[in-house]
Amino acid sequence: ELAEPSADAELAEPSADAEETPEPEAVPEEVIEPAAALAIETSEPTETSEPAAPAPAPVSFLARAEAERQGRMQRLEETAVESPVEEDLRRTPTPGQSDVEGIEIPGLAFDEGFLWSAEVLAAQGRRADEVSIEEINWLQKLRQGLDRTRRSLINQLRAIVGQGPLNKAAVMEIETALLQADVGVEATDLIIEALQQKLKEEALPPAEAIAYLKKILREMLDRPFEENYKANFVPEKETLNIWVIAGVNGAGKTTTIGKIAHLSKQSGYKTLIAAADTFRAAAVEQVKVWGSRADVEVIANPVKNSDPAAVVFDGISAAQARGTELLLVDTAGRLQNKKNLMDELAKIRRIVDRKAPDAVVESLLVLDATLGQNGLRQAQVFSEAINLSGVILTKLDGTAKGGIALAIVQQMGLPIRFIGAGEGIEDLRPFSSYEFVEALIGG
Repeated sequence: ELAEPSADAELAEPSADAEETPEPEAVPEEVIEPAAALAIETSEPTETSEPAAPAPAPVSFLARAEAERQGRMQRLEETAVESPVEEDLRRTPTPGQSDVEGIEIPGLAFDEGFLWSAEVLAAQGRRADEVSIEEINWLQKLRQGLDRTRRSLINQLRAIVGQGPLNKAAVMEIETALLQADVGVEATDLIIEALQQKLKEEALPPAEAIAYLKKILREMLDRPFEENYKANFVPEKETLNIWVIAGVNGAGKTTTIGKIAHLSKQSGYKTLIAAADTFRAAAVEQVKVWGSRADVEVIANPVKNSDPAAVVFDGISAAQARGTELLLVDTAGRLQNKKNLMDELAKIRRIVDRKAPDAVVESLLVLDATLGQNGLRQAQVFSEAINLSGVILTKLDGTAKGGIALAIVQQMGLPIRFIGAGEGIEDLRPFSSYEFVEALIGG
């Protein structure tokens, strides 16, 4: 290189020209903000009609988050940035390191939890431009809520399954670990039997044994969909869907109704709420507050201690008159061993069947995940009264032991429809067995 000064001179000339012209190369990488970078990239006259403000936040960030894939490179190729040398210098972060260092995105931290969430979504076939910040935040909350159970389970399981075929002592250790996670006796027996059979057929390293255990859990959680229930749990368009929501006081029933109403409204469904929990003090007012947050009207009787069945009747009439697609019915939640409450729930279900015979009816039980095995008894009693078709697990953001989901599915044969892991209106999501199992024993 020293023997050819003419080549050096040729390289020096264009760099001098670059300093004289206000090209984007002159801006240091460290001070380029997302909006400024987009403005530089769209500086060609042919691109001036493209709006600069709304595009960069979701698309460019998520493209960088997924190993800096095609999005940004494609835009660079189509714009006026023509210096490959400078682009190479700007793309030098090591694998796993973000090239958006120094750029803050409100409500999101680029940390280990973010990377795990992105991997879980990518493993389900989700592209970067199909993922929202809300989904990333949701998975992080779910993983944090199950953190205590996950750490306990994963450490014990890795130590046990790496020893080869399970002996009696190992079986007892796994049984103890699963029971402590509220998995339940029946589900635990099935898990141990399947895992033992696999380890007898072939010796699996700990990582492969854990992967096989995940497969067992996913199949167990998805089994109700293979028998009596639809996996795609969404209201039918242009018809009346009625979801009767039951549960004891304190389980988060009214809060859950507000969150479902929000999801429904955001998904484009015409939604109403019937406030039929007329016995609990301030229950109707609480429903109205959540209805206001979700921008959904609440049908209620202004008279205290009014007949819940009458409120349901009025709610169905209003829904039929307005072309409503989803009617959410809040019911009383006194202790499940009260016979009068169960009789009232059965009466509500009869009103629904008689008043709206063509409606698609679902009966969902809201269970506090922190109750563990006590929740199973609630599910059994409520199922007898209103013919349950699904369960909503709440409060997975605290001391909950997520194994209760497996116990409910195995012993009741009911699918988990939604799970909640927070108090915000966005903190309720449709249940995904893959995401749940990864949050329970992944990482």
